[in-house]
Amino acid sequence: MDTLTGLLESPKARGAFLLKSVFQPPWGMRIEDRAPLSVVTMLHGDAWVLPDRGRPLLLRPGDVAVLRGPDAYTIADHPDTEPRIVVGPEQRCQTTDGQDVTERMALGVRTWGQPDRAGSSVMLSGTYQAPSEIGARILSALPVLLVRPAYARPNPLVGVLAEEIDKDEVGQEIVLDRLLDLLLINVLRTWLADPESGAPPWFRAQSDPVVGPALRRLHEQPHLPWTVASLADSVGVSRAGLARHFTQLVGEPPMSYLTGWRLTLAADMLRDPDATVASVARRVGYSGAFALSAAFKRVRGVSPQEFRKGAGRRTVRPTGLSPQTVVLER
Repeated sequence: MDTLTGLLESPKARGAFLLKSVFQPPWGMRIEDRAPLSVVTMLHGDAWVLPDRGRPLLLRPGDVAVLRGPDAYTIADHPDTEPRIVVGPEQRCQTTDGQDVTERMALGVRTWGQPDRAGSSVMLSGTYQAPSEIGARILSALPVLLVRPAYARPNPLVGVLAEEIDKDEVGQEIVLDRLLDLLLINVLRTWLADPESGAPPWFRAQSDPVVGPALRRLHEQPHLPWTVASLADSVGVSRAGLARHFTQLVGEPPMSYLTGWRLTLAADMLRDPDATVASVARRVGYSGAFALSAAFKRVRGVSPQEFRKGAGRRTVRPTGLSPQTVVLER
């Protein structure tokens, strides 16, 4: 796989929380669910997204916003509207005075809020509860709020998602998960390709004539017994030259990058209950279960077994490389 494919292969939605919300102005919600990643788009009406960190932005119909958690944010019809609903962990909703309205405001299949009528604001939202560990490399570099406006290029996926979210058919959850993935990847791909959007240096390095091929080799064949010398030889440069140039562009030495990539691949594979630690070790370039466990413990602070039980689900923290709010103009 190329570097972009490897990075965008995850996060993968698995039973993501998708909802159509309907409100009558004035309305406001405080989102405190601590979800690592959410995608929001408006179908009707406008909405202001007000992150606790980052510049507020107005969402118009068709705009797609990606919000990186776990920071809280407010979304409302106007910046001055006080939130009346607080969305907490596990998507439980309550009023600001503590009344649980999760069930009381349900309107049908994946629809919540107030009865739809003229002038209603209608919003679609999708929440990733636990993105794959491969996605953490992108998530840590994302701005708090990333928006792709509809005027830049209307996204037909919004209309498809709006049509599918009301259906209750066999396999509908899988259909919605994949649509959410495609919508997210579409925004991320635009962000990564925009030289002015603040994409991280390890992504920009893929266009370098030396570091780019080296990255692709590590991504495509992480199981090989790479050394700096063998990697340099494969791309036709000196060992010292590759080490210096790779570190300068990517921000870490080649073997350090390879270790991180192997362990993120391993973390993703460990989510499969049928995969053994030994089989995962072989697939990502470790001699056996003991070697993988030692590296996993050293870097992540937990063993593979503890990770499987949930102890390794760390909060993704930003790298500080990107601005807090980014609007994509292409």
